[in-house]
Amino acid sequence: MTGAQARAAVRARFRPPTAPRPVGAVRDSVIPVGLPVRIYWPAMPLTCPLPLVVFAHGGGFVFCDLDTHDDLCRSLANDIGAVVVSVDYRLAPESPWPAAAEDLYAAVCWAAERAGELGADAARLVVAGDSAGGNLAAVTAILARDRGGPRIAGQALLYPVIAADFTTQSYRQFATGYYNTAAAMAWYWDQYIPEVSDRTHPHASPLHADLSGLPPAVVLTAGFDPLRSEADQYAEALAAKGVPVLHRRYCGAIHGFMTMPALAVAGEARRRVAGDISSILKRCADD
Repeated sequence: MTGAQARAAVRARFRPPTAPRPVGAVRDSVIPVGLPVRIYWPAMPLTCPLPLVVFAHGGGFVFCDLDTHDDLCRSLANDIGAVVVSVDYRLAPESPWPAAAEDLYAAVCWAAERAGELGADAARLVVAGDSAGGNLAAVTAILARDRGGPRIAGQALLYPVIAADFTTQSYRQFATGYYNTAAAMAWYWDQYIPEVSDRTHPHASPLHADLSGLPPAVVLTAGFDPLRSEADQYAEALAAKGVPVLHRRYCGAIHGFMTMPALAVAGEARRRVAGDISSILKRCADD
């Protein structure tokens, strides 16, 4: 498929819920750099101003959008009690690396600058994402450190894409038959970073970055996922550099499960991730 054909196929089978999960408010907007965003406020705010989460959706850097991850963002807003800014970053192959990473970083800068207008606290800013979005969240945390801001209080990486290494144990063990496949992942990398030599750049594969001084992390992995090993390695590498890490593995789950609300494990994981993010923010406030 081309990228456009893949997006059309995903869009054709997408079925939004008949009654979206209630939240306090939702607003679609376009930030000054031209990126569409969707902003969520929680149904029952617990603090004022609220924590701020900037979220990047998954989809292999090629597909998915604000709608495919709408329910997950609604859950995060309610369960954390936070303002959530979901970012419609540019997609590959039309916009290859590093476009998506730069888009998420630009959105984080905008959110930090406008936090007060959003009813949020820039000092409690978390960057988050699932799958390819987890890669972008991890890279954005590195960019914010290296570029002198904005200050990020935490990063939440949900079964993230971390490195273009198809030889890991989980890639070998779960190459086929477990929803996400090694062949699909290779195709995603081909769309996002066609030049193989660029894939080891720290802003492409954060496992190759200097990880010292990064914000506390929540790293979630799925047991039956080709990406499990690289995310496990990333959690271990962060911890080795003194970064506080909460590492959760859902042994019976497949890649992408948190966007499958019919699965009981999805609800459990959503609530636990929200609690872990809240714990990071509390520790940040105490410090």
